[in-house]
Amino acid sequence: MIRLAFLALAAISTPVMAQTPAPPPPKLLTWPDLTKLPKPTPDATVDYGIDPMQKVDVWLPKGARGKGRFPVVVMVHGGCWTTSIADRSLMNWIADDLRNAGIAVWNIDYRGVDRTGGGYPGTFADAATAADQLKVSAKTFNLDTRRVLAIGHSAGGHLALWLAARPKIPASSSLHTAQPLRIRQVISLGGLPDLEATATNADNGCGTEVVAKLVGAPTPQHPDVYADTSVPRLLPLGVKQDLINGREDRIIPFVMATDYIAKAKAAGDTATLHTIPATGHVELITPETPAWAEAKRLILTYFGKSQ
Repeated sequence: MIRLAFLALAAISTPVMAQTPAPPPPKLLTWPDLTKLPKPTPDATVDYGIDPMQKVDVWLPKGARGKGRFPVVVMVHGGCWTTSIADRSLMNWIADDLRNAGIAVWNIDYRGVDRTGGGYPGTFADAATAADQLKVSAKTFNLDTRRVLAIGHSAGGHLALWLAARPKIPASSSLHTAQPLRIRQVISLGGLPDLEATATNADNGCGTEVVAKLVGAPTPQHPDVYADTSVPRLLPLGVKQDLINGREDRIIPFVMATDYIAKAKAAGDTATLHTIPATGHVELITPETPAWAEAKRLILTYFGKSQ
């Protein structure tokens, strides 16, 4: 009885430790935070087809003429492979930032799944033709095709990786090109490299139906719609791959990055995931954010430049 009374007294007299409140979630950028900024313009625009979306914007370092050929970043915008959501101009701010750092940018556009000719094979063929146009126009703009890095955001992260994977596309595919532009390194910013995973993950901000529009329905000539379109099917790429993602990204589930990295490494590729704190989807292509600072650092390091 005495022991029970003592235990009861101890329970009453034991102070209750106050719980530390959880820190508030980070305030993430929204699209207006980026698009309200003064919008820079490219130095030139190149047509690679007759459709209004079959264009490339060229960004050239200022005052560097006569100092050798410019290293080049092939840039690919996102927007769920859908033209009405985004076009190449969404990348203008980071393209300008690279231009100011002495790096030329080849910012491509393509027909999305919502445009005539988009989907399979059009969207892929556009991205490929736009990239290969760099070889045609290199002399005009003093560009060094021996030093080419590709970077893409969101759906553009998939296309940037796919551009690097083109040498692995079988000759039987309508997307095969004998001598595609050689990509030496790829940076995916919140990308969706695995189309099969995207098609089954309802948490991704693009939805699952858009993948079916992108890859098309199976046909006798193209029975496996992912064989030449989804990057994991083309591994190993044989180039260095860097994925930059934020855990707070509400558009692209973090598992998209971790699962792809695991597959790339298992295939023998050098693939690195850079997880940036307090980062959503917009931060990835907004200058002066930690996410873009990391991407820029990787680009400058590849080209042997210092910040």
